[in-house]
Amino acid sequence: MVLGLSSFTYGWSVGMGEKVPSQPMLELDLVQHTIDAALPCLQIGDNLPLHTFSNERLETLKYTLQKNSLRLEIGARKLTADHLQRYLQLTTFFNSPLLRFVIDGDAYEPDSKTIIRIIKEIIPELEKQNITLGIENHDRFKAKELAFIMDSVGSIRVGICLDCVNSMGAGEGLEHVLHVLAPYTVNLHIKDFTVERLSHKMGFIITGTPAGQGMTDVHFLMKELSHYNRCQSAILEQWVPFNGDIETTSQTEKQWAQQGINYLKSLPYFKY
Repeated sequence: MVLGLSSFTYGWSVGMGEKVPSQPMLELDLVQHTIDAALPCLQIGDNLPLHTFSNERLETLKYTLQKNSLRLEIGARKLTADHLQRYLQLTTFFNSPLLRFVIDGDAYEPDSKTIIRIIKEIIPELEKQNITLGIENHDRFKAKELAFIMDSVGSIRVGICLDCVNSMGAGEGLEHVLHVLAPYTVNLHIKDFTVERLSHKMGFIITGTPAGQGMTDVHFLMKELSHYNRCQSAILEQWVPFNGDIETTSQTEKQWAQQGINYLKSLPYFKY
């Protein structure tokens, strides 16, 4: 399983909504961070949407990746037939082995039947181009619903991008999610976190921590995934709390990233 970084490793540094640093991190900066970390893989997600790039910008990125022998994984959001087709073209252009998709988008929340139909239509092209489609567990769908979608699609070219924390938005913890979705997992988002009770005792808050310093049990993750041998890559992502200042938050994010890289490299599970 190859180890890599993501545009969501540096979410604040790339820019989140109206909060954008004075010098936002762009795709070539992400490439350089991946090189500096001596990692073989970069996943560019929907916070830096490749379909909005000019042809020249795409060509420059492709050349830089090839020059440095880096694996690119592509991420997108809003699983419509047209958007999936556009991103499949980009995945083919970059010779990328994996395309990760979040199903929902702005004012778009399709049902399982629609998702299954859209994915089935694209399977012949996935097979032809030797591309794996990873559907991310992202809040709305419970693990068993995602497993139903995978079983209904019924293709080795379609699996799950398993995020360690996202399913808390659907009221499900990692052990349950992993038990249900490990057989389908083709891509892993390693994200660490803590859960703390609020001072008034009326509820909890979930916050990010540097990898290895929170509640995500990477050893348990890897043990469970090893039974199925489908997961291609493990990507470091982060939820760095915003501290009121984008520049300081961005700097903290970079420090966390280095700590996380060092921690994951200390483990015996990954190729880098």
